[in-house]
Amino acid sequence: TLVNTVVPHLVQAIRDKDSCFSSIERQSAGSYYERVKISEPNEFDIMLVMPVTRIQLDESDDTGAYYYVSFKRSPKEKGWLKFLEEDGKLSAFKMLQAIREIIKQEVKNIKGMEVTVARKKAGSPAITLQIKKPPLEISLDIILTLEAQQSWPCSTQGGLKIEQWLGTKKRRDFRFRSIYLVAKQNKREKVLRGNTWRLSFSHIEKDMIKNHGNSKTCCESNGPKCCRKGCLKLLKFLLEQLKRKHPKELEKFCSYHVKTAFLHSCVMWPNDTDWHLGNLDHSFQQCLDFFVSCLQKSQLTHFFIPQYNLLSEEDKARHHFLSRKISYELNNGFPVFHE
Repeated sequence: TLVNTVVPHLVQAIRDKDSCFSSIERQSAGSYYERVKISEPNEFDIMLVMPVTRIQLDESDDTGAYYYVSFKRSPKEKGWLKFLEEDGKLSAFKMLQAIREIIKQEVKNIKGMEVTVARKKAGSPAITLQIKKPPLEISLDIILTLEAQQSWPCSTQGGLKIEQWLGTKKRRDFRFRSIYLVAKQNKREKVLRGNTWRLSFSHIEKDMIKNHGNSKTCCESNGPKCCRKGCLKLLKFLLEQLKRKHPKELEKFCSYHVKTAFLHSCVMWPNDTDWHLGNLDHSFQQCLDFFVSCLQKSQLTHFFIPQYNLLSEEDKARHHFLSRKISYELNNGFPVFHE
């Protein structure tokens, strides 16, 4: 309720203050909205989606995930010019800065709770707000997202291997959906200018997690129940608990790593019978075994961009640290769940 009070207020202010942002829409993302959050709902992710037309994408590195965005034609709305670099690239940094300033001013006008804008986290694509209304403390991430209705970049060609799991037709439908790009700094850039954007598939991940069955009736009110969501919840919860215990060693890991491993697991075991509700412990261990093998090889392929490895070689020691911690939990009945 608090989030739903704050967000419309901010969206309206952003639309009113700058004509470039007049068509911005909110979209919910993250584990709370995918119904896979285990602990108390104290973190929310909201995407501010901005439709853009006729944009050109140029890869900014070899991952196939990060792009420079420029307009193929000069935009009708002249206000966009202030967000362009000299070379015509759309600056994620400048756009985030503008939205951040509007939000900073606007939170002062929200009554009935204390809303503050957190300090910028280096490299994070989010503007983070703290909402306080005792006893509640909530953190809200606002993520600036461009939406373009055009075909997906070449780097995604061999990804989204869901033919056996959700079907060829479903894959084709997904690939006709818009591209999302979030304002995210690419750390591999030689000069960090803050004008890179990263492909985001959160809208499609949310859809896959909600409609996850190989058969159409999986988990419907009168259909057979499966344990896929239960597995994902436990994977996320395990990582959360381990990160709490070892914040320094595990700071580079995030729930997206386990979510990706989970989606690959859904592809490896595509049938609903592989995820029978009564087999939660077995399925959970299977997912974990797969994730541990990825950590040991330092190789976790992005689900949509096959050339992009989410575990970079230089973090090998961290990958091995996490794989040891998970193996310990697996072999000892998950003591971390009872702490």
